[in-house]
Amino acid sequence: MSNKFKVGVVGAGNMGSGIAQKMAQEGLEVTLVDVTQEQVAKGLTIISKTMEEGVKRGIFTEEQVEETLSRIHGTTSYEALKGADLVVEAVFENLEVKGEVFKKLDAICDEKTILASNTSSLYVKDLAKFTTRPDRVIGMHYFYHPAKNRLVEVIPHDGTSVETVEKTLLISKLHNKTSIVVKDAPGFAVNRYFVCFLNESVHLLQEGAANIPTIDAAARQGFEIGMGPFELMNVTGVPIAEHAATYMAKEISEFYAPADLLSKQVALKQDWELGGEVDESKFEQIIRQIYAAVFGAAGAQVDEGVASIEDTDRGAKIGLRWKLGPFELMNKVGVDEAFKMVQELYAKRPGFHLPEVLRKQAELGEPFVFQYIDMEIKNSVAYITINRPEAMNALNPIVVDQLEAAFDNAEKDPQVKGIAIRGAGKAFVAGADIKHFIECIKTDQIDENVAFTRRSHKLFRRLETSPKLTIAVLDGLSLGGGSELALACQAIVATEQGSMAFPESGLGIYPGLGGMLRTNRHVGKELTKYYTFTGKKLSAKAGKGLGIITELVEMEQIEAAIEVLVQREKTDKYAEREIPASYLELQKAFSDENVRRLLDGEPVQGVSNELAAQLAKTISYKGIIALETMNELIDQQTNMTIDDGIELELAGLTDIFKTEDALSGLLAAASGERPIFKTKIGGRSA
Repeated sequence: MSNKFKVGVVGAGNMGSGIAQKMAQEGLEVTLVDVTQEQVAKGLTIISKTMEEGVKRGIFTEEQVEETLSRIHGTTSYEALKGADLVVEAVFENLEVKGEVFKKLDAICDEKTILASNTSSLYVKDLAKFTTRPDRVIGMHYFYHPAKNRLVEVIPHDGTSVETVEKTLLISKLHNKTSIVVKDAPGFAVNRYFVCFLNESVHLLQEGAANIPTIDAAARQGFEIGMGPFELMNVTGVPIAEHAATYMAKEISEFYAPADLLSKQVALKQDWELGGEVDESKFEQIIRQIYAAVFGAAGAQVDEGVASIEDTDRGAKIGLRWKLGPFELMNKVGVDEAFKMVQELYAKRPGFHLPEVLRKQAELGEPFVFQYIDMEIKNSVAYITINRPEAMNALNPIVVDQLEAAFDNAEKDPQVKGIAIRGAGKAFVAGADIKHFIECIKTDQIDENVAFTRRSHKLFRRLETSPKLTIAVLDGLSLGGGSELALACQAIVATEQGSMAFPESGLGIYPGLGGMLRTNRHVGKELTKYYTFTGKKLSAKAGKGLGIITELVEMEQIEAAIEVLVQREKTDKYAEREIPASYLELQKAFSDENVRRLLDGEPVQGVSNELAAQLAKTISYKGIIALETMNELIDQQTNMTIDDGIELELAGLTDIFKTEDALSGLLAAASGERPIFKTKIGGRSA
């Protein structure tokens, strides 16, 4: 991890300490500032307790806790922030209080320092007025708990420079956050409709539509979430919901004003009483009215250019942990029906919205179409981003079709000399979309799986043979089809956060997009069998040592490295290379004789007892039908051309997807469980 950037956090409360923890956790040096030493110490204690809880749950080791805490420097001196690249303010949600912090930071910090606010409601433009550097002022709205929740809304105001936005996004990625860039508007993107979700629930209670447990249960069902609105308000604070609604009513319209009952509950200084009987007969109307409030608010913010439909949904799924975002929910109920719901509430409640984006879609009578691929051209390089972080950028037919369209445009553009493919969020691409495979198997449409794989192969082969240099940006994990996409590119630029892995044998299938074929070309069949049979991670550092990774750089150096590669003459990515001696034992372990022993349930020979035991245990969890098939494919592909090897892979797909192992393995993976395969290694039945 790069230590080039120094960051600071002002405010050691729950939010500030959580932000500092996440930054330090991911390798950044953090200065945590608060008014008194007591407050600083309290913030550090919060961090320690949070991480110790993580140790008990197996999330962290004691060593990771020590390393994280060593990167956090608590102080009461603002002077310690002088050389920071970015300072995040996380103090009380009040313009004057935050303004004083910004004024002080502006006077002390270097010219380069970006001043960011964790405000959840205030205009960033108003905070910028307290400084002499409005171009370097930006919003970074973290979601609770900031050490655990991946979402950050990045909010530039009209005067924020492009350089500030880019640097903020980079630092956000450095501490493993998924960012959505939204307009400087009331509630930004997520709170705009989330406040309506909470407030409308209170309106339903006030109107006598149902009691609290019924409304909570209906909302849980309708939004497929773990906590209903009243329980959520109890957890996050009932006054916070009222404060947000009051602010948005002032800034947007009277519709957002807190329900009278919400204000009364705040005055009582009590949580909601959650007990009582649930009346399921009232669910439909409750869900309909809450949907209407959310759909109207979400549509209005898209009309106003606050966020795209994709980022609106992304905010809900990542920040609020909803299963579906507002626009996906509109598709689920039908856009025509969704528009009717909004019309009903529009007629009933002053100040509500009748969004143009929803009206037009309802007139079309078609579901919303989401764009998962973004492209920008910088310095003769087309950067194609797979922007589906809520699904770890998983590949499905829609994503592949959009990726191909973007690639077509880039390849035809005369100003483009190189094409870089990257993933948004923490992953490059976490494989193919398992849900798509499962649906095709269950509906007896395995031919759709094969067709999707064939189309993907065609695109991957184009990436490999394009006259323009294609580069995979491996700055996060990749699995299965994601690793195969990276291997298909002509070069790979990676950071230490990058990795490859092939988990397919544990799903009862085999890598079907050239992973075995191209890894074999790089490092030979023995190591190919090791990585694909076991599913073990290949780190970017190890990949560089094996000659698979072209360049290993710090995250902030990625674009510069790509530009250098584009200017050079192309090289053969499969050029002969010497395999490091450290891999000799693994090569022996996967000789033809030892592979046969492994598949027969016998220990491998000629290696350490420790390695033999590890391999036996790892292989015992894999699907034997998949392993046998992979063994045959890798052996045959060793002496084939790339194109012939691809056809061989495609020829076996129908048979592997028809096995019981494939369905049970994919279903288990989709539910986060370990699959139980009918046939075990060595031919024993489960």
